Amino acid sequence: MIFNASIALNWILFLALFPIAFFWFRRAWRILFKRDFSEVALKRGMPPPNPARYAPFTLAINLIGGVVILFTIFGIVTGSMDFDTWTATAGVTIWMKFFLDFALGRHAHPIVPKRKKLDETQPTAQK
Repeated sequence: MIFNASIALNWILFLALFPIAFFWFRRAWRILFKRDFSEVALKRGMPPPNPARYAPFTLAINLIGGVVILFTIFGIVTGSMDFDTWTATAGVTIWMKFFLDFALGRHAHPIVPKRKKLDETQPTAQK
């Protein structure tokens, strides 16, 4: 086996699966057991006004993603997954997690027209 850039990137992807699974399971743990909704449906680092409403969806995204990544790690270590299978599984899982988190964050923060925003910021005496 000759060491080249492709092999180095594959090792980086494999080693990156461990912290990815850890962080996703940690987010699921915080939501499920600690009832910490500070990382639920974020948009620009801010949670929505009612994060408890979106917590089950974020929990499911993180838990399913973590389980799939853990299954992929187990498949790589035991040799039951060939190269194309584990790279595809890892890549699709990572990208789908990002897309689903992004979509949930945008859904949880509805677009408010500027006129309505201005009306809400004015004191009630001026209305």
